[in-house]
Amino acid sequence: MKKRESGFTLIELLIVIAIIGILAAIAIPNLLSAVQRGKQKRTMGDMRSLATAIEAYAVDNNVYPTASCASGLWTTADKTLNDSSFTALTPTYIAQAPKKDGWGNALHYGVSAPGDNYCLYSYGRDGASAAVFCGTSTNFNDDIVYSNGTFLQWPEGTQQ
Repeated sequence: MKKRESGFTLIELLIVIAIIGILAAIAIPNLLSAVQRGKQKRTMGDMRSLATAIEAYAVDNNVYPTASCASGLWTTADKTLNDSSFTALTPTYIAQAPKKDGWGNALHYGVSAPGDNYCLYSYGRDGASAAVFCGTSTNFNDDIVYSNGTFLQWPEGTQQ
């Protein structure tokens, strides 16, 4: 009897490679979407932490901090946070105030002229300001808006 050589045929190898390609085509977009959702959730968590510190400061001082930037109503003007922002909050109210969102773009902050309303923004993945609407968004580029203790615009559901 002759001993048969063992091994894979070319067709078997091509089928395995095709299956791996199909699985990768399904998995990679889901993985990339999960990374973006993680950045959104990090941004929302940072905004909540910063807002908690802002609220604690306001309880003690009866006015929201100006974040070392000019005041303005959040609907008309916002200020980009920088390294000197929120020095009044550190370290009493928060150890290190977050100044960038999950995508590495600067967070934005606005406070009303009398100092009784505030708003925090993240401009989303693209870093560009967009029209603010109330409710949920389904696009990673949409802004995330937190004002006076609640999210006005936030991500929810399947994102694009």
